[in-house]
Amino acid sequence: MTFTEKAWPIFERAVADYHKTDSVDAEMQNPYEFKSIEYYLYLKCWIDAVQWHYEDLIRDPEIVPEEAVALKRRIDKSNQDRTDLVELIDSYFLDVFKDVKPLEGATINTETPAWAVDRLSILSLKIWHMREQAERTDADAAHRQKCTEKLNVLLQQKEDLSGALDALLEDIRAGRKYMKLYKQMKLYNDPSTNPVLYGKK
Repeated sequence: MTFTEKAWPIFERAVADYHKTDSVDAEMQNPYEFKSIEYYLYLKCWIDAVQWHYEDLIRDPEIVPEEAVALKRRIDKSNQDRTDLVELIDSYFLDVFKDVKPLEGATINTETPAWAVDRLSILSLKIWHMREQAERTDADAAHRQKCTEKLNVLLQQKEDLSGALDALLEDIRAGRKYMKLYKQMKLYNDPSTNPVLYGKK
């Protein structure tokens, strides 16, 4: 079983579990062993699902400004949680491949494996919601057809991205590629580097 063959059903389960309540305030019930890669994959997709719906809520044209500010703070925290988790998953891959010696001429990829995992997790949400639109009984046939066409593109993207990620992992395992982990340095989140924040001291 490839990595993406293991990851995809976990993402689907997280998306389905979120939509049992469809509430950004629902408590996550992660069914996997704590700190296992399965646990982190489920958590990753749960964070993405909650943030997806934050983004829906903040686009309400009638949202009260104070609620919008509070929601923006939640989105910011969710973004940081997402980034931290991607880096943690990359740490898992670094540990998996720690004994692999890169071959002469080995190259580095444009993105780490976990950032591809991030895109795959978000893709599972796009597919769930596009399928929902394609099957809407309260929408006209033109809407359903348009969304069905988009769904087919997303499903092809899932196959392409899964294949590319699995190939990358195999290349790293074989020493043809190697990976580095560059921590995200978001200056605006750091009180010592955001001038709006440190200027208030």
